[in-house]
Amino acid sequence: MENILLGINIILAIILVILVLFQKSEGGALGIGVSQENFMFSRSAGNFFTKATAIVAALFIVCSLGLTIISRGELTPTSSVLDKIEENTDDTPLIPENNN
Repeated sequence: MENILLGINIILAIILVILVLFQKSEGGALGIGVSQENFMFSRSAGNFFTKATAIVAALFIVCSLGLTIISRGELTPTSSVLDKIEENTDDTPLIPENNN
């Protein structure tokens, strides 16, 4: 099950990167390649890519959370670091008192 989710997660990550790279920039990018004609006609394509990106990103997050939950069950509980420190302090030798 974990291997299947891992494969799906990798595929979703690749699709997400491709969708982000296909989108047109809306920020202006220093004024390079931005015109009113491209802005008016590319709205529907941008809207599709925006929705597709949001859906794939949500699936990627859900898949990542599922992987985390599945892999968390395989971890064995360990003792606390504080317990180990307390055990080590019991074994330390006592400092002799000054006999002046």
